[in-house]
Amino acid sequence: MLELEHGFRVVDVHARLHAGPEPPLRGRDVDAEQLERELHQAGVVRAAVSPGEQAGERGYLRANNAVARQTVERPFVALARIDGPRDPGTDAGARLRNLRAAREDYHTDPDDVEQYAYDDRFHGFRLHPPRDGLPDEETLDALGDAGLPVLVHAGRDFRPETVADTLLDRGFPVILGHFGGHPLDRDAMTDALGLLDRYDDLYLDTSAVRYRDILERGITEHPDRIVFGSGTPSVHPDVAVMEILTLDVPEDLMSRVFSKNPGRVIDALSE
Repeated sequence: MLELEHGFRVVDVHARLHAGPEPPLRGRDVDAEQLERELHQAGVVRAAVSPGEQAGERGYLRANNAVARQTVERPFVALARIDGPRDPGTDAGARLRNLRAAREDYHTDPDDVEQYAYDDRFHGFRLHPPRDGLPDEETLDALGDAGLPVLVHAGRDFRPETVADTLLDRGFPVILGHFGGHPLDRDAMTDALGLLDRYDDLYLDTSAVRYRDILERGITEHPDRIVFGSGTPSVHPDVAVMEILTLDVPEDLMSRVFSKNPGRVIDALSE
């Protein structure tokens, strides 16, 4: 694929990097060399990366360390993927299960959060509640003490209003992936935009948002709170960048989305 030519400094808050040890599956994960090549093609100069789901493996300690090693001397910054024992659902069954929920040895605990937070290889966290569960209250408090950003997968199985009830106003910035509406849920995306008026530490990333009007509304109404995320490898970064470049918004707002806003929420992306 030809390299994109544009005049913006682009950094990416939302990329996934293969953690091994088995070879990556085509279309699901990419290794560091391929990811670096694809980002270069798209004109992306730096990206926050985290591991994908680990088949047959509980917990993310090994995967996080594997991803962190691959960021050395590459234009990547690592986010530690975390998990927890609580069901993110809101129905009666989920509430009942959560009354009995307790951390297993492999779940992220407050000590893990502290170690990641003070390890200079990591610059934030990634949380995918529908797949990995929600941390318990003690661990969420530790995230608040650390104050590092948390990239959160939200959508059909973890609605924006549930994000607000469980994760917002806890002392750490939240980057809501996919405008909070994966997959292609306009109502959820609209709900997430509404949350920006209520929560100062909430940001929305642009990964896999296919609705131009939603993107344009977010960027024009909340120019400091929308951040570029490619969602690679699910979306090629060329495609993700072009979706922003073709919007009907001023260039100074594009610059905020591509660089200034991501650099404010994840400090290492501003370097």
